[in-house]
Amino acid sequence: MSDGKHRAGREDSNGPGPAPAGPAFRQDLRGAVTPRAVILLLGVLILEMAFVVSFIGAFHSPRPRNLPLAVVAPGQAQARLVAELNSLPGEPLDARAADSASEARAMVLDRRVDAALLAGPGGGPDRLLVATAGGPAAVQSLQAVFAKTGGGSVVVDDLRPPSPSDGRALAGFYLVLGVVVGGYLASAALSASYGARPASPNRTSVRLLALAALSVVSGLGGAVVVDPVFHALPGHFGALWGIATLITFAAAAAGMAFQVLLGTPGIALSVLLFVVLGNPSAGGVYPTTLLPPFWAAIGQALPNGAGVTLVRNYSYFGGHETSTAWWVLSAWAAGGVLISSLASLRRRPAAG
Repeated sequence: MSDGKHRAGREDSNGPGPAPAGPAFRQDLRGAVTPRAVILLLGVLILEMAFVVSFIGAFHSPRPRNLPLAVVAPGQAQARLVAELNSLPGEPLDARAADSASEARAMVLDRRVDAALLAGPGGGPDRLLVATAGGPAAVQSLQAVFAKTGGGSVVVDDLRPPSPSDGRALAGFYLVLGVVVGGYLASAALSASYGARPASPNRTSVRLLALAALSVVSGLGGAVVVDPVFHALPGHFGALWGIATLITFAAAAAGMAFQVLLGTPGIALSVLLFVVLGNPSAGGVYPTTLLPPFWAAIGQALPNGAGVTLVRNYSYFGGHETSTAWWVLSAWAAGGVLISSLASLRRRPAAG
């Protein structure tokens, strides 16, 4: 009897025990992981997988596709050699005739072709004129193609190697990568501070002016790093400053336009275009002629690829074959300004 009372008193003093954890945990989970958070996490996962697919898809198996090649050979042998090279399995080469060795050399240096083949007279060794400053990977692929054809020995003559401080001709690519990232991050920073959608055309203009000023400083900083600091791309300071400024502003203005139109998801669109798709297709690690068709097709239409073309061709090739790249970057910059301005005009009545 007394023992039963003792047990009852002990149970009363301890209370009924802890409540089941299940309902409380589910309530905490609903509070911590909202539907909006789930959507954002799914968006991050999609971007992550897109990044992996894009980089591995572009780089997993580089091989030449229609690589432009000038051919010089005596008499009728030239047409026959051009036809043989163009009929190789997989169409690695886009061979075309050149009238002389001097013309073939000029074609390489003004970037009309990636290389030139000079057939050796009297059965001697052929000469392959290349410019590794445009990317050594293409040269290595060419050598592999000729090794497979069994056409005899080929002597490689590098007409324009990279500067000693730009060992694998990647300094221009990394300059472009840096200023593109700086451009769209600058637009994202303004969005985070003051809202993705400016309330008036005046605020839009102020933001664009701020991005333009930052772009000038960004271009200056990039030019200082690659020229006087590391001497990777020496002797073209003014051109590189202007090019890096335009690249930065193109990415910044486009990023702002995406955010004005879409809000916060516009930042994800910037990452998708400028990082996930833009970097592997830019022609930095592998030139366009070694990339799969999708990445080769989009590369020069994005600021990354156009920027790499401008930086490399002004640094090493006298600015040849850059008109398309100038138009592409200008279109991104002007399009970003125009879209942001028009979108803010539409929002002005609602802003009061």
